[in-house]
Order: sequence, then C-alpha cells, then structure tokens
Amino acid sequence: MSTGWSGVPAGVRDWAIAVGVAATLLVTGLSERHSGTGFALLGSTLLAAGGLALVWRRRTPVPILAATGLCAVGYQAAGFNVPAVAFLFAVYAAVREGHRTVTVVASVAVLATLPLAALASGLHDTGKAFAQARGALEIAWLIAAGAAGEALRQAERRADEAERTREETARHRADEERLHIARELHDSLTHQISVIKVQSEVAVHLARKRGEPVPDALLAIREAGREATRELRATLEALRDDEKTPPHGLDHVPELVERFRMTGLDASLTIEGQRHDVPAAVGRTVYRIVQESLTNIARHADAATASVRIDCRPDVLAIRIDDDGKAAPDTAPTPGVGLLGMRERVTVLGGRLRAEPRGEGGFTVQAELPVEQTS
Repeated sequence: MSTGWSGVPAGVRDWAIAVGVAATLLVTGLSERHSGTGFALLGSTLLAAGGLALVWRRRTPVPILAATGLCAVGYQAAGFNVPAVAFLFAVYAAVREGHRTVTVVASVAVLATLPLAALASGLHDTGKAFAQARGALEIAWLIAAGAAGEALRQAERRADEAERTREETARHRADEERLHIARELHDSLTHQISVIKVQSEVAVHLARKRGEPVPDALLAIREAGREATRELRATLEALRDDEKTPPHGLDHVPELVERFRMTGLDASLTIEGQRHDVPAAVGRTVYRIVQESLTNIARHADAATASVRIDCRPDVLAIRIDDDGKAAPDTAPTPGVGLLGMRERVTVLGGRLRAEPRGEGGFTVQAELPVEQTS
C-alpha cells in the first residue's frame, strides 16, 4: 500500500477525508433550519452519502463526481442549505486524473440544477440578491477546485517527464561510456596484442621449419597471445552488445532466414563445408551480419530474392549475402549505422568485410571471419 504524508497509508487518508467531510456536512446541515421535517432523514442520508462516497474518488473519479453532484442537488431539494463541499472534492479528484471535459459538463449541470432545487425547497425565498451571491461563490469555489486539480496534475506530469529524462540521460551516458571504453581497448590493446601473437606464431613456425627446438617460453607467449586475443574480443563484444536477450549465433541463422521468408522476401540459405564449433563471438557476428543485411534488403533494396551462403572452412568462416535489388554498379553505397556496425564487428574479430553493388545489379555483402584452431 502506498504511503503519503507522515507515512499515513493512502487508504487511511481517503477514509479520514471522507468521514471528515461527511461529518462536517451533517453537522452543518442539522444545525441549519430546514423545511419539511418529512425530508429530514432523506437529506441527512444524502449529506452522509455524498461525503462517504469520496473514499472511492481516486479509483472511480467520474462516477463519484456524478454521485456527489446528485447528492448535493438532493439535499438542497430536501431543504438543507449546505454548500456542495463533497462535490468540490470530487471536481478536484476528477481534474487531477485528467477528466477535464466531463468535469466541466458535470459542474455546469450541477450549477444549473442547484438553484432550482433550492427554490423548490423554499431556501432562496429570502431574496434574489442572496441567490446571486451564493451562485457566484459556488462558481468561484468550483473554479478553484478545478484549478488546484489541474495544477497538481501538471506538476505530477512534469515530475514524471523529468524522471524519465534523467533515466534516459543516464542510459545514454552509460552507453557512450561503454562504447568509449570499447574504442579505447580496441585502439590501445588490439594492435599490440596482435603484434605479439603474430610475432610469436612466426617465431614458432621458423624454429620448427629449421628443425630447432622451440623454447617453452616462446610457446607460452604464443598461447598467452591467443588467449589474450580471445578474451579481448569477448570483452569488446560484451561492451558493444546492448541487448539483454541471450545472444544468437550460427545455429539461429536458419530460423532468421525463415522469418524473412514469411515477410514475403524469397530468401534462401546455403551452408557449405563441415560444421564445427566456432567461438561465440564469431557466431554472434555471423548472425548480426545476416540479420542486418536481410533487414536492409527488406527495407531499402526493393528486391524480390536474396541468397545467404555460409562456407565453413577449417580456418575461416565466410558469409555472402546477395540480392537482386535496385542497386547499380556505378552507385557507391552510403555507409549507414548498420553497415558501420557490421564492419566494426568484423574488424574486431580480425576479419574482412566487403559491401558493394554487384556488376549484374543488386547488392552483395561478403565477410570472412577467422576461426582459430589451437595446435
């Protein structure tokens, strides 16, 4: 249960306000002289009912607005000269919840009906000036109640927008920092680790080619370079990946192609070579390349067919996606966010990416991702 001022639960506050308003109306009504003792019980009941109905003003503001208005008209007709205090609370609650139009209509109806009810009971026989003054005061109080409800509604809306803006700003800054860290790691570490790895591989290869024994330290450096490369790639992938769902890989590509077929694109998938276990980062990159390529084809290429070919080689995994879209050989592609993202993923893994129009028309995306084999 939500809490408010001084830690008092909202339900307790609602009951306290409703009982307080009902008691005030009853005390005021019974202390005033009313006409017709036969209507005393009915008028007292309507006074209490109008106040107690405010308990439900938060959950059902419009019905409570109607109920308190009818109660006010009823006890005026029964001869109780009591202001429509409960109706003012209901007006405030309804406007606060955004029901401005229905509140205006209900207020006009009540303001038009109250004088008739008072005249019917003989309450306004004392003079026309009194009735006019009372009507002006009622209008002023209704306007004040509505204005208070609208002011609080706008304040709450601005507070919600400010909270959302703060959350979005925080997420945006976190994303920027995460990508900045990824770029720094890539720029500062990838090249150096790659040099160490390549040099150690060459040294081991030359030593074995000459028939010389390979020092254990050199083998340890080579293995450390391989492990550092794998760890760095995994770290960069984690930093760049902003999705909260489990990562997709090579095994999910057939399902992806089938989804695009269901949208109307005649997409085919061919997987050649012997399927073997590939690193998770390579599998994710294959999935993202196929996903981004087919998305671009479906949205921008105006193509009828698309083909996806994956060649599983012992040391390289090659991907090629072709379409028969409107791209012409003499038009240079405009690198968008998707193409840049694909190129970035492939580069991080030490692969190559080529994306360009085909000579026979359409567009092609080709990528080669190294698959390291440990010896």
